[in-house]
Amino acid sequence: MEAIDYGFISIIPIILTLGIAVKTQNVIIGLFCGVFLGVVIINGFNPIMTISLMVSDYFVPQMVSPAQAGILVLMCFIGGLVALMEKSGGAVAFATKMTHIITSRFKAQIATWMTGIMIFFSDLGTPLIVGPIFRPITDKLKISRVKLAWIVDTTASPVAVLVPFIGWGVYSMGLIETQFLEIGRTESSYDAFVAAIPFQFYSIFAITMVPLVAFSGYEFGPMARAEQRAQESVVLEDDSGMEISDNMSHPKAKAIFVWLPLLVMLGVLFFLLAPLGFPLNPVPSLAFRGALSSAYFFASVTLIALLMIYGVNSFKESMLIYFSGINRMTSVLIILVLAWSLSSVGKNLGTAQYIISLAQGNFAPFLVPVIAFLFGAVMSFATGSSWGTFAIMMPLIIAVADALGAPMHVSIGAVLSGGMFGDHCSPISDTTILSASGAGCSQFDHVRTQLPYELFNGSVCILCYTVAGFTENNLVFIPGLLLLAIGLYFLNKVAGVKIHNTSH
Repeated sequence: MEAIDYGFISIIPIILTLGIAVKTQNVIIGLFCGVFLGVVIINGFNPIMTISLMVSDYFVPQMVSPAQAGILVLMCFIGGLVALMEKSGGAVAFATKMTHIITSRFKAQIATWMTGIMIFFSDLGTPLIVGPIFRPITDKLKISRVKLAWIVDTTASPVAVLVPFIGWGVYSMGLIETQFLEIGRTESSYDAFVAAIPFQFYSIFAITMVPLVAFSGYEFGPMARAEQRAQESVVLEDDSGMEISDNMSHPKAKAIFVWLPLLVMLGVLFFLLAPLGFPLNPVPSLAFRGALSSAYFFASVTLIALLMIYGVNSFKESMLIYFSGINRMTSVLIILVLAWSLSSVGKNLGTAQYIISLAQGNFAPFLVPVIAFLFGAVMSFATGSSWGTFAIMMPLIIAVADALGAPMHVSIGAVLSGGMFGDHCSPISDTTILSASGAGCSQFDHVRTQLPYELFNGSVCILCYTVAGFTENNLVFIPGLLLLAIGLYFLNKVAGVKIHNTSH
């Protein structure tokens, strides 16, 4: 039977998904509607039968596939450990230790930055922990609340998206692997994700900007005016920030609650994967996920034992926290299943082939990463969701890159960077909201003062993706960092304001 050429109709489910996701700021609703419409196009309009077909032909096959089922199970293990970490009080105890040697504005900014990076396992936990802990210190040293919010926001999601063995990396690898199977690419999703890390320009540049700005002592734009007001001890920001949550601190908490479980996790991971050649040689995706699941399990066992030994939680209390963490992953698991289902619907409709037919001859393959970055940025800014952006953009960009011969790893990095750029700038992003609250400033002031820094970063990214699209060289980020530093220097000379250091 000859396949039906749906033409323009094949992209309508994607358009509907985007429109509803933006309108409702809910990616799950958008994805569900996109899958529903796709099934209607393929099988005809019959709402009762459509729901039945969605479940039998799309949802269930995605969940029982060995590769995808392994990802869903692993995400549950991750959710359990992250919940234990957040509520053990260990991160708060760890961060508090960092505050004893801070005597200057520069040290305060670097200590906040380092602590945010070290709490990489929880992007939402970073603003909830780091902001309230460092707020009294930055207030004392006359660092504005919005500056603290920027540092906290920059060390949350931009750090997490670079780590392959936490939820962000596992989620992204799940999307990559599904599309690789569709196009017949044999490379493992882990290898592809790791190879794309040097091309995640936005996250790399955002993390680097904090010490560059702190070292220079200059600020520009609305941030400079906020810092000047802070120096004059005129507090204009909203002071309604959150305090450290009671369920994230404990008088008996120790820093060992953070570093020992993570050490156990890495130890188990290497013990299981080293015989397979990890990290120097490619490791099968199923083996990697199995080892990672074991690593997270034993890390959780270690942390539960520590909580009992130090009298923080009983075994029953720890297990309730663990299962609440698994429950918290439900929305992520739903997004994954819906994203995989939309990709499967798109395959049956020929969505990727239609987009490829439009792209061929209309623009050069080296432009695919730049376009992926810009589209991802707009989508995540509008929806406030980087994960939702990845779910929609990753299958399309991988298919287009494969068909046009565009650099695959650069394109994957561009999707991740674009999603992060828009999310970082979006006033409706969860990390934006929590960073403002944790630092004790208004959400509007945080977005307004942070935006010029992120737009500058995004501009450098566009240049780097253009070069990387040509060269596919994984060292492009190095001259990119140099360009970032030089650009900041000239910005400071032209429009920057020197903020005097305050020592105690």
